[in-house]
Amino acid sequence: MIALATGLVLRRGRVLLVASRYASHAEPLWNLPGGRQKPGELLSETVVREVFEETGLRVRVKELAYMSESYDGAEHFINATFLVSLQKSTSAPARFDRDHIVEVAWVPVTEIAKRIVVGVVRKPLLAYLRGAVRLRFAGFHEAGVTIEWPADSE
Repeated sequence: MIALATGLVLRRGRVLLVASRYASHAEPLWNLPGGRQKPGELLSETVVREVFEETGLRVRVKELAYMSESYDGAEHFINATFLVSLQKSTSAPARFDRDHIVEVAWVPVTEIAKRIVVGVVRKPLLAYLRGAVRLRFAGFHEAGVTIEWPADSE
């Protein structure tokens, strides 16, 4: 399973998006800024790090907007999308220093459906923006309990 976290930054009717290049796609794909969770990192920490790495903007987590999950063949993806706020007032995205990111833009909410072509990304985001999704999240570095799972459950 691959765990991902993305950040939803809303500002004056616009959403912060990034365009990323992938070897398997001829054109860049638009998405919310975010990426893979590192070992020992909570998803709420992943989103703060990834938004900074991809946009140069510092954010803080406000709440979990929604969770999504999908499969790409046998590969299982879980994505936590957090509503985040900018730590400083910024009128434009900062410079970014990631080779796969080719553009960072504030996109009007009305243009999201045209920019984000991947359905598993676009559909839950649009549902959230319409007010159709409400979820919460809690994360713990130490659970305080050890669970011994049966050998056949792995």
